Order: sequence, then C-alpha cells, then structure tokens
Amino acid sequence: MLGHFPNLERRINNEATELSGGEQQMVAVARALMSNPRLVLMDEPSIGLSPLMVTEVAKIITQMNERGVTVVLVEQNARMALRLARTAYVLEVGAIALKGDAKTIAKDEYVTKAYLGY
Repeated sequence: MLGHFPNLERRINNEATELSGGEQQMVAVARALMSNPRLVLMDEPSIGLSPLMVTEVAKIITQMNERGVTVVLVEQNARMALRLARTAYVLEVGAIALKGDAKTIAKDEYVTKAYLGY
C-alpha cells in the first residue's frame, strides 16, 4: 500500500489521529484494499487530497474495478466520478435527477453546465 501512498511511509509510526485529513483518507483506502474485497463503498475518497493523490486514488479505483471489484463511488468531484464510472446517478436535494451510462451523462448539457462548469 505504501507504493500507492508514498506520503504515508514517513508517517508509518504515527497513529491515525495524528495524520492530516488527506492522510487519513489514504489510510482508509489502503485498509479497504488490504481486505481483498469484492465490493467497496467509497464516500468522497478524493476529499482533502492533493491533485496528485486524487489522480492516484482514481488509478486505484480503476485497478480495483479491473480486478473485478465492484466500486460504489459517492463523489463531489464530478469530472473524476464520471470518468471512472460505468453507470452514474446524479442526485439533487436527495433525489435522483439523472441516471444512466456515465459517458452519456458526462455529455448531458445540464450536467456539463451545472456540475462540470462548461
């Protein structure tokens, strides 16, 4: 796991409560991966991470999925989520506003204006 999250290596002897929010997020993802899961539920895995670490988390999610792990991702980083997903659900005020193929939703005019800033 330290290969995926090299920033944690220098903090290996620290308790999780001593880590930054981003470092704690890295530990949570690493712990999930070590259990060799068939299903992973991820709630905002990119929150508090540097752009470089967000890219690393995206790679890990892709690799997990390629190995047959189902990933349910709840993420405010719409660009990343739609790039990684096969199926997407767009929630507004707690209700499903759109659902379908992630690539199609990523091209939806409403989604691009409201969530992707185009």
